Amino acid sequence: MMILPILKFPDERLRTKASEVKMVNNEIKTMVKNMFETMYASDGIGLAATQIDQHLRVMVMDVPDSGEDYQLLLKNRENKHNKPLAKKHPLCFINPTITQKDGKEMHTEGCLSVPGYYAEVERFNHIVIEALDQNGKAFTLEARNLLAVCIQHELDHLQGILFVDYLSKFKQKRLLEKVKKTDKR
Repeated sequence: MMILPILKFPDERLRTKASEVKMVNNEIKTMVKNMFETMYASDGIGLAATQIDQHLRVMVMDVPDSGEDYQLLLKNRENKHNKPLAKKHPLCFINPTITQKDGKEMHTEGCLSVPGYYAEVERFNHIVIEALDQNGKAFTLEARNLLAVCIQHELDHLQGILFVDYLSKFKQKRLLEKVKKTDKR
C-alpha cells in the first residue's frame, strides 16, 4: 500500500466532478487500499478520490465509535441480523447516491484538503445511501450523526464542492488570504 499526496485548497483539481466507476477491478481495489492508508496516515476520518487527484466516484471513511450511527439495510451474509457493526469500521463507497435525507443540524467540519481550518456547516443528520463496496457488492446504509455528515462532506468532494463553499464570501476570502500567506512561507 502507498500513502498518496492530498490536494490542498485552492487547487483547482479539487473542483473536478468525479466520473462513475464502470467496473470494480484490481486497479480500483488498490486505489481504495491506498486511500485508506492515506486517510489513516493523515489522521482523517474520510477521503474522496478527488482529493488524491483521481476523479472517480469513490470515497472511504472510518468514523470512530460510529457503530450506533449506522445500519446496513440490505441484509447479507456478513450481517445477517442487521446489527450495527464494530465500533470502528472502515467503509468504502463506490458510486454513492443518497436516497433519503432529513433532520438538518449544524456541525463543525474540517478537511484534509483544507488543513487547520474548521467551520460550522449545516448538513442532514440522517441519510440513507446506496453504493458498491470495495468488492463491487451493492449495499444500502442508513447513517446518522457524524457518519452522515462525513458521507455528505465526501460526496461534495465528488461533485467538486468543498465545505468552505458553504461559508460567506467574506470568510472564503479570508481563508484564501490565509492559505496564500501560509504558502509563501
